[in-house]
Amino acid sequence: MPDEGESPVGSTFGIGAVLLPGDDVRATIEKSTESAKQVIIGPGLRREGDKVFVVKPGILRHKEPAVFWIDSHLKRYVANRGDNVLGVVMAKAGDVFRVDIGTSEPASLSYLAFEGATKKNRPNVNIGDLIYAKLLVASKDMEAELVCVDSYGKKAGMGVLDGGGFVFTVPLHTVRKLLTKDSVLLKSIGKNIPFEIAVGMNGRVWIRAR
Repeated sequence: MPDEGESPVGSTFGIGAVLLPGDDVRATIEKSTESAKQVIIGPGLRREGDKVFVVKPGILRHKEPAVFWIDSHLKRYVANRGDNVLGVVMAKAGDVFRVDIGTSEPASLSYLAFEGATKKNRPNVNIGDLIYAKLLVASKDMEAELVCVDSYGKKAGMGVLDGGGFVFTVPLHTVRKLLTKDSVLLKSIGKNIPFEIAVGMNGRVWIRAR
């Protein structure tokens, strides 16, 4: 018999089901990805051993071929590895910048985490600068760590966002809608006004008209 408060082993939830923290969705994932070689666990889910637990209340989502996440309406952003975020440089401590990304604790950003950065060629980053970066480390037991390069060492649009622009905050679920292929908002704006935009999964958006 399973312990009280835990999901029965082998229980299957449908895609689109409303789930609560502690639910084990391993059986659902295995059933939906029998032929997949790799399964990607997104925000709201955490793998512990051979189980996959829900850590945020919300709706179970699935994207082909094997991507699963929990679609939840949260007011405070919780750092997730691989997310692109917008942050503000708060302080500098030695060779590390402290960046506010909207989480309970600031994230760290090394000066070497920029394209072409070396000990002699340091990036021009100042307190108050707006940074578009990727979360390299995001764990409940460790400090969040940011980088401004992709897996090939290229900046890929990340780094200091200078030259003006406007920053505003939107609900976290709105960010996901903006980034979907079906979103028509950005396409509609682009038909009339050329612009640049950086959308952070932490609910911050930077936009600048050309």
